[in-house]
Amino acid sequence: MTVLDRARVCCPSDDSGIFEHVFGGRSHQPRTVVLYPRPMSATTPPQLPFTGNDEADRLLVEEPLALLIGFLLDQQITVQQAFTGPLELKRRLGSLDARVIADMDPAELEATFRQRPAIHRFPASMARRTAELCRAIADDYDGRAEAVWIDARDGKDLERRLLGLPGIGEMKARTLIGILVKRFGVQPPGWEDVIPRHPTLADVDSAEALAAYQAQKRAYKAQLRAEGRSYDPSGMSSDDADGGSTTA
Repeated sequence: MTVLDRARVCCPSDDSGIFEHVFGGRSHQPRTVVLYPRPMSATTPPQLPFTGNDEADRLLVEEPLALLIGFLLDQQITVQQAFTGPLELKRRLGSLDARVIADMDPAELEATFRQRPAIHRFPASMARRTAELCRAIADDYDGRAEAVWIDARDGKDLERRLLGLPGIGEMKARTLIGILVKRFGVQPPGWEDVIPRHPTLADVDSAEALAAYQAQKRAYKAQLRAEGRSYDPSGMSSDDADGGSTTA
């Protein structure tokens, strides 16, 4: 069925998940696709408090592609800057559509990233990586970012799917799994084997928790420097290794 229009709605009071109502076909009748399936006991967050901007934080919940793009951008800039990026990109493009972004002229997409204020401190490379991520979503998941986790058979399969996305290394994949499990109740069989055992962004549920998390991360890096060791974000993809990530 050809998708003609999409309207995403966040239903924090509904115990069955966050839904995407997809309208298409001759009858233009809606069908419902679960974006973040979860157990009845879980509570859908109205937002993910990563930026201090309510609109940006809500977008991370309402549009799965925004969450993935935020993780991709999360290197060599702050968490707040990285996860505000999807909202700024949506404002400039009019929507976040994986196929549209993947098919954009590379120079046009780079110019969109460079427009002041720049979406990232490295607009050219991040525009390219965003296009690569969106191409993978468009080609492998029919343009539906949520299909990455909805269709996962188990925890290992979910991890494999995330690792298959451009710009998502092991550390980012594990943190994403933590967010899906802890914040959205996405719990495929065996999720316990792939969830992080150390504090990550998945444990952040408030502005105060984010501040404490970032302070802890700075202290950890300072300790490593004092000991003459460098911070090793183990498991990052080769393209992420130059920048480090704030999601560990």
